[in-house]
Amino acid sequence: MIRLRLYTTLGCHLCGQLEALLATLAAEAYHLEEVEISEDDALVERFGMRIPVLADEAGEELDRGFEAPRLADWLRERGWLDEGAWQALQRQLGGAAEPGSVKGATRRGGRRYLG
Repeated sequence: MIRLRLYTTLGCHLCGQLEALLATLAAEAYHLEEVEISEDDALVERFGMRIPVLADEAGEELDRGFEAPRLADWLRERGWLDEGAWQALQRQLGGAAEPGSVKGATRRGGRRYLG
């Protein structure tokens, strides 16, 4: 079983996005320990501007894991990526590789416009 730690804080919507992506992309069962950083000044200083931060058992960290390509790469490096789920998610997102890109959005003059 994969053991992961998620540094988070109450109301972190990006943490929720990371958790949903992890549930979709992990190739095997995992245990996710959530660490509330607001209760520890040292954790706030270390992670406050970086959450969500996902860490594996070796302590290797992933910032911005709510961006699907970053999480997929991080999981792939460890042999934990469900490649089929990743391909399906990419199709669902319209092959969007750019973080924050939206299916049906177009760019004109440096601005993004929806469908």
